[in-house]
Amino acid sequence: MDGSNSSVDDNDVDWNWNTDDEIDNFTLSPSSSVIHPRGEANVLSWEVSSAPSSSNTQVLDQFIGMGFSKKMVANAIQEHGEENTNAILEMLLTYSALESSTHEQKQMDSDHFSSDYEESFLDGFSDMDSCDDEEIISHTSEEEKLMSLITMGYTEEEASIAVERCGPNSSLLELTDFLSAAQLAKEEDALLPLEEKPRLKHVHTDPKKKRKIIVSDISKRKRQMGHIDTDTETLRLPNPMIGFGIPTGARKSNRILPKAAIGLPYFYYENVALTPKGVWDTISKFLYDVPPEFVDSKHFCSAARKRGYVHNFPTENRFPLVPLPPQTIHEAFPLTKKWWPSWDIRTKLNCIVTCYSSAKLSERIMRLLEGCDDIPPERVQRAVIHECRKWNLLWVGRNRVAPLEPDEVEMLMGFPKDHTRGMSRTDRYKSLGNAFQIHTVAYHFSVLRDKFPNGINVLSLFSGIGGAEVALHRLGIHMKNVVSVEISEVNRNVVRCWWEQTNQTGNLIHLADVKELDANRLEQLMFSFGGFDLVVGGSPCNNLTGSNRHHRDGLEGKESSLFYHYFRILDLVKSIMAG
Repeated sequence: MDGSNSSVDDNDVDWNWNTDDEIDNFTLSPSSSVIHPRGEANVLSWEVSSAPSSSNTQVLDQFIGMGFSKKMVANAIQEHGEENTNAILEMLLTYSALESSTHEQKQMDSDHFSSDYEESFLDGFSDMDSCDDEEIISHTSEEEKLMSLITMGYTEEEASIAVERCGPNSSLLELTDFLSAAQLAKEEDALLPLEEKPRLKHVHTDPKKKRKIIVSDISKRKRQMGHIDTDTETLRLPNPMIGFGIPTGARKSNRILPKAAIGLPYFYYENVALTPKGVWDTISKFLYDVPPEFVDSKHFCSAARKRGYVHNFPTENRFPLVPLPPQTIHEAFPLTKKWWPSWDIRTKLNCIVTCYSSAKLSERIMRLLEGCDDIPPERVQRAVIHECRKWNLLWVGRNRVAPLEPDEVEMLMGFPKDHTRGMSRTDRYKSLGNAFQIHTVAYHFSVLRDKFPNGINVLSLFSGIGGAEVALHRLGIHMKNVVSVEISEVNRNVVRCWWEQTNQTGNLIHLADVKELDANRLEQLMFSFGGFDLVVGGSPCNNLTGSNRHHRDGLEGKESSLFYHYFRILDLVKSIMAG
């Protein structure tokens, strides 16, 4: 969505949620240092913590039973809180992998490790036991693995299939890697539901049947403990996610719109594809029963971005912006090819998000790789690639990675160079992470060019940094009048600056709050220039994304409930124009 800022005051709301689970569940790993849009550095540390409270005992015992030390688990719980078991387990596993790899490499060739390296890199692991992840997993039963994966937020089906595919002796790290890779590749069979769970508990020689019983038992226990939200499920998205077609591939036949959706104004609504159960059904129902068109922007550029779009546009005769943007990482950043290791097989970047990693993570990765041979051990490769995928890190030198710069993000998202210049660095990441991907949206908008040769009147809700306006401009569609509703003054200033720099001759009217846009104000605006041709917007996704483990309340959440104002305003426009 283009405008993550809503009618809630910018200073009171944390807008730093990942926009969706594109590749990995977006949680902090132990080797990560993250800078949030408010400029706060959260460098994960391993300071000795006090003994956990009695409320932590159950979580503490669970991880100690998996083979982790009591001190390490206590530190992880203090760092992330006992409810965030996903982040706790990821911290424990990643540090185990990195430490064990470093330990093995030191024994093979101690000359590769200077005393400075040992002191600086291993300082962070002082609270760790010396056992590696293989030793940990040898004491971890299949039931515990399934329980851990479900606790991390994976579905019962995903956890069971991961164990089946990777084998009963696979480590938890290997299982989570498999699930992450499945999300990246959108392997359809990796998310297929299992058969109906058996109702009777008895011994099976068939490991598949036994596994289903284990999952069922775990699910029952977690429901009794209040750990499973039965209102959420993995959304079965199309594969490939190409909507009604993409510029370089086949296109699907036309659709038939419901009668209530036909005619002016055209409307276009966007939000994250991966949402809690029933969200897109509700959105579709409110928007005149128009089904969503799901599209991944990796088919338009070199970065993934899974989104759903509800609109009443024609789907024939679409055309892309030219020239086409770079389609791979190396096309977008050719200088990285010299330094790209053969074991990093990424060709596309993950979704652009609203926060970025710090230099400390890059330093840790460099020190780790400098202590290895040319080809690091497999577990080191996995740990490094995990961070590279999560933070969209690029190889900029030998063993050196770096996050995307704001101007590079602008290029990936299709905005003109320096579009967000003048904002703070953190505001630039935040606003770009919440923006439309221009090439994707412009492809959908392209059908409007011949329909409005003399220009178009636009009502832009949750405008953000003006993704819809930029897309229309790049298509050569003259904007006669634009009413832009955006709560963030910083974002409004960006749109105003762009409007002036591109010498727009139409009228730009800024409003701050969608809640204050009522029928009287709409009638005044529409009377002055004859109505709106297009109502476009994307309400905040804060309560929809999988990364929001605490307030993933769907459309009833504090921020994401602003969707209903999009519908309210659209319905008012239709009623006024019909009258």
